[in-house]
Amino acid sequence: MLILTCPAQLQRLEGALRRSLPLALPVYGAVMNINRGNPGRFVVAVDSWPDFGAVLARRSEEVAPWGHWRWGALGGTGGMGHQGELLPPDVRVGALSPSHVDLLNQTWAYGGNARSRRYLAEVLGGFPNLCLQDGVGEPLSWVLTDPFGTGTHGYTLPAHRRRGHMRAVLALAARRAQGRGFPSYG
Repeated sequence: MLILTCPAQLQRLEGALRRSLPLALPVYGAVMNINRGNPGRFVVAVDSWPDFGAVLARRSEEVAPWGHWRWGALGGTGGMGHQGELLPPDVRVGALSPSHVDLLNQTWAYGGNARSRRYLAEVLGGFPNLCLQDGVGEPLSWVLTDPFGTGTHGYTLPAHRRRGHMRAVLALAARRAQGRGFPSYG
């Protein structure tokens, strides 16, 4: 395996992965983030260069064996539109803050412990998120983006379910991501 560090190689890799979507989606987001400042502190490796067939991505500080890499094989503002068309008048679009990390940790299927709390705090602080808030600014429904550029935690509080909130927040997040050049899939 060859770890790529050259910006030109990483740009070329991103283009190749983009042409191989959705098959390459597990690593495409990581390579995009590397090419845009690398907020997730990733490294990416290929089986060979320039004719590669497999791509692996992981966080640079991880010393885990190859089996812990995420892999894929080859084969603006984003304009949110008119919010009133998607949302009831007592709901507004906002962002989660660091003060919401405990709520996220309690509601995430993999949460409830100190490690997941640290991870969610890092994701919240370094990657896009979007939430719908009630009239006093409390989150009702949200979606977080992880270091791989995928949705890692989407949730609607039980009292606010079956009102289309998750559909709205996902549609708005997809529009923002596409406006920044990130793909989104339904």
